[in-house]
Order: sequence, then C-alpha cells, then structure tokens
Amino acid sequence: MRVLPSERLISGNSEGDPLPESHVELPPVIRRTEFVAFALTGLLLIAIVAVLYVGKAFFLPVVMAFVTGTMLSPAASFLERSKVPRSLGAVLIVVVVTAVIAFIVALIASPVMEWSTRLPELGAQLKDKLHVFDRPVALWREMQVMLGGSEELPSFQMPKIEWVQPTLEFLSPTFTEFLLFFVTLILFIASWRDLRRAMIMTFSDHEARLRTLRILNEIEVHLGNYLLTVTLINVGVGVVTGLICALTGMPNPAGLGALAATLNFIPIIGPVAMFAVLVVVGLVAFPTIGGGLMAALAFGGLTFLEGHFITPTIIGRRLALNALAVLLALAFWTWLWGPMGAFLSSPLLIVALILKEHLLPENSPQLPQA
Repeated sequence: MRVLPSERLISGNSEGDPLPESHVELPPVIRRTEFVAFALTGLLLIAIVAVLYVGKAFFLPVVMAFVTGTMLSPAASFLERSKVPRSLGAVLIVVVVTAVIAFIVALIASPVMEWSTRLPELGAQLKDKLHVFDRPVALWREMQVMLGGSEELPSFQMPKIEWVQPTLEFLSPTFTEFLLFFVTLILFIASWRDLRRAMIMTFSDHEARLRTLRILNEIEVHLGNYLLTVTLINVGVGVVTGLICALTGMPNPAGLGALAATLNFIPIIGPVAMFAVLVVVGLVAFPTIGGGLMAALAFGGLTFLEGHFITPTIIGRRLALNALAVLLALAFWTWLWGPMGAFLSSPLLIVALILKEHLLPENSPQLPQA
C-alpha cells in the first residue's frame, strides 16, 4: 500500500504515541494597553464628576445658561433677522422668560404657603379619611404577629413645618448663582454667533471644521425644537389639568395646573409627583375617597396619553430618547445637581447622543445580523 507523505510524517513516531502539543499562544482577550486605556478613562470620568459635584455653585449656573441659551438662540436669530440687534434681543428674551417663570411661581407659591401653614389640620383630616383602611391594616398587623413581627405600627403623622425652609433652600439657588446664570445667559445669547465661529476656526483641518459646524448646527436645532415642543406639550398638560381640577371641584385649579406644567418638565418624576399631590389634595378637599381620587385618576389617564401617544407623535423618531437612557440620565444628574440637574438631564442626553453620532466613525465594527 502506498503511504502518503503526510501519513509518513505522522507515523514517524511509534504507533499510539500522542502528537506533540502546539505551542502557539492565543492573543489575550483584553490587551494590557486596552486595560490601561479603560482605567485612565474611568479615572478621568470620576475626576470630572467629582469636580462637577464640588464646583456645583459655579458649573450648574454656567451649564444651565449654556443649555438654555442654545435653546433660545433660534429666537434671538429670528429677532436679529427682524432688524433687532442681537444684544437687545438677548435682553428681551431673558426678560420675557423671567416674567413667565415669575408668573408661574406666583401661581404655585400662594397655595403652597397657605397649605404649609395648615399642615396639622390637614393631617388630622387626612387621617380621618383613611379610616376605611383600618380593617386591612389590622389584618396586616395580625399577619405580622403570626410571623413573629412586632405588634406596634408606626402612627400616621404629617411632616412638621420645619421641612419648608430646607426644601426652599434646596430648590432655590443662591443670589450669586442666580446672578451668574442670568448674566451668563444674556452674554451667551448675545455672543453665540462669535462663539460658534471661534469654535469652528479652532481647527485647522477643513474636514474638522465642517464636522464642528454640523455638530453645532444640529445641537442648536435639536435643543431649540426640544424646548419648543416640550414647552407646548407641558402648557397643554397644565391647561388640561387645570380644567380637570375645575370640573372635579378641586381647590385652586389654576395653581394645580401651573404646578402640573412645571413638574412635567422633569421626566418620569414630575408626573408621579403631580399624581401624588392630586391624591393628597383630593383626599383632604372631598368628603369621600372616590371623589378625592377623580382628579388624580383623570390626570393619570392624561399623562398616559401624553407620554405614550401625543409626545412620541409630535417629537418623532429624531428626538425620541430611549426610556432607560432617560431614566439613568435623570437619576445621575438629579443626584449630581438636584432639581436643576433633573431639568438638564434630557437636553444633556440629546447633546451626548449628537456628539456620539458625529464623533464615532460610521464604519465601526457592528454585531452580525441575527
């Protein structure tokens, strides 16, 4: 029988001897340089977050002014095309926005201060309304006793008046932050065109300049459209909420509508907080639980329609954001900068997505089709 050369090489050893093991080393899954790059990137992110947290008094007003100024820049450009100087247009825009915010705050502040002074009385009324739950609470206590728990239940108490001042201090900026925000906002809107030109001309490469121009244009358009559409939607939510409160007999429907419009600027948390406010106000204002829950249930249906049908239809796919990304951005910026960070979470997420779309190469490796 003829022996092939490959068989002759394999049969060089005695029959039954194992073949020699291969000494070819496979490349590591993560190279040392990649690990070092990941570690340095992580340390850089931690350092940036620490600086933003420690320097909140400076960075929050400045970032807030930059984002708000970018949103309002199309209005300044419109006034400039109407023969209004850009510096004067910036002042007019800031004055109008400030007047609107002051009007909304006046609608909300009056009932809030009135109710805060009546907290003990309102707490007693709410406790009397909740006697219907005495039987379920007793059953729960019996179940706890059977499982070896404590027989005592914490008593229902309304928070004391001392919470008002710390809450206002947390929600309201200091005078220095307030002044820094408004001065930076006016100067940013007035000099936005020069800032754009300076950022574009920073790069010497023609392609880099074009990319920077596209990024700035897209950020300005998207943030402007986001502010306009979200403001109109939230105003509509506030008007409808006020009508719901008026039809159901809730006290101060105008203030509740203004509060609903304001809280709706904060994704996820705002509608939930407004629902809780309507539940508490309804239970205190109405003699029955069913009557007190009518406005809250109607508001829940309104927010469901707004969040699942109206807003996605108006905003469209281009400005649609992933729900998980919105939640994580909301949690992070709220933890970092409080309520103002919650307001900035969606605009900053839009900016981050635009930067990712333009700075990452389009021919980056993709997962294979399933």
